[in-house]
Amino acid sequence: MSHIEISHPYFGIFLMLILTSAIFFGLVFIASKIGNSFASKNRKKLGLGMYECGPIPIKQANKMNSQFFIVALVFILLDIEVVFLFPWALIFKYLGWFGLFEILIFILLLAIGFLYAYKKGAFEWQSIK
Repeated sequence: MSHIEISHPYFGIFLMLILTSAIFFGLVFIASKIGNSFASKNRKKLGLGMYECGPIPIKQANKMNSQFFIVALVFILLDIEVVFLFPWALIFKYLGWFGLFEILIFILLLAIGFLYAYKKGAFEWQSIK
């Protein structure tokens, strides 16, 4: 083992990937350094200025409603249900009654989660005010 044998068919593509990644990283790094050297140093004045048109922005508290996060959690719950139902539907014949009871228990648990979210008012839209 005195020499390295390079005979893999994708070795050239791998080297091109590494080289392209290094060049991309280098160009982004150089561009960020050049951009920082030309950028305005007075960031407060820039942040409070108008962008093309509109009212002058004032500092105010973030009034984000937690309702959006609850809707996102319910959406993720639906996604998880779909992700588990597709493989189950593909092998339903082989699972038989056991698979049917198993998925019924799964859907029952999800229904309990939806009922809990409904009781907490997750599906009622409220004003952000």
